[in-house]
Amino acid sequence: MIWLTWRQLRGSAATTAAVLVILAVVLALTGPDLATRYSAGIAACVQDGTCDRFYNRFFGAYETPFMAVNLTVLLLPALVGIFWGAPLITRELEASTHLLVWNQSITRGRWLAVKLGLTGLAAMAAACLCALAASWWSGPLDKSASENLALMAPLVFGARGIAPIGYAAFAFVLGVTVGMLVRRTLPAMALTLAVFAAIQLAMPLLVRAHLMAPATGAFQLSQANVENLGISREGGGPVRILLKSAVPGQAGAWVLSSTMTDPSGRTIPDDDAGAAIQVSTTSGPCAPSAASGDGCIAEINRLGYRQHAAYQPLQRFWPFQWIETGIYALLTLGLTWFCFWWIRRRLS
Repeated sequence: MIWLTWRQLRGSAATTAAVLVILAVVLALTGPDLATRYSAGIAACVQDGTCDRFYNRFFGAYETPFMAVNLTVLLLPALVGIFWGAPLITRELEASTHLLVWNQSITRGRWLAVKLGLTGLAAMAAACLCALAASWWSGPLDKSASENLALMAPLVFGARGIAPIGYAAFAFVLGVTVGMLVRRTLPAMALTLAVFAAIQLAMPLLVRAHLMAPATGAFQLSQANVENLGISREGGGPVRILLKSAVPGQAGAWVLSSTMTDPSGRTIPDDDAGAAIQVSTTSGPCAPSAASGDGCIAEINRLGYRQHAAYQPLQRFWPFQWIETGIYALLTLGLTWFCFWWIRRRLS
């Protein structure tokens, strides 16, 4: 039974292995140079205090391959569900070969256990290797990424750590389950993709932010959290502050909400141009004739205006990884139990 399962899997496994080998070779050839450039840039910028500018330049130069590597890791579990999970049982059902196997000495439970165990472990191993290679190569870029692509950001988080292993296991068993219910390969593949994509979108948008209570705080304004400072050239109008999706002293944090509050603690409504701060722009640090915005920011801080943010700090990366992987593990176990129940009670 193990040999038969391997013969059925080897074509898909060989294709996946070839993709992983190509990815590993590309990352191995470019990774050392990436790390060397990062180390040299850090050594230079520390001396003249220009590390913020170095981070922007360095990440901007590698943003496209960075995104490509992340997408590869994120797509692998979906492909496993579509091409490994969905056809695993449906091709047997469509060809009625399952009846021949069940009339031998192989029980339904053992038949399914071998198929799920061998193929599922292979899927998890592929996802693990892919995530490890991507994490190694992306290390310098994760340290210099912009706030929207930091390590805790939804797009990057799912391509790091142990989460891809949980995604792959769940996607595979989901494909098997859908295939058992639909009993047709192509519809099962399409439905597997739709369900898996919906769950993958729902996790960061609706669930992940609430796995642990977010940290909150009020922060003074600085270059770390101010995207743009808008002062009318004529003066007399309000100062408009557009905030970054970042908080001072929490590099790499996942910012869930960020608003401006007035000295009494009330939230200031904002729009695409930012929040309107009522401070004198006819004279003083916020006048149009001011040499820079630093003095205006200092004046706004003195008046008591603050950024109020809710965020998940970078220190929660591994707790979130374990919790989310545990959720997917429970979903995988639940679907596995359903597959065994269905094949014994309903499938014929």
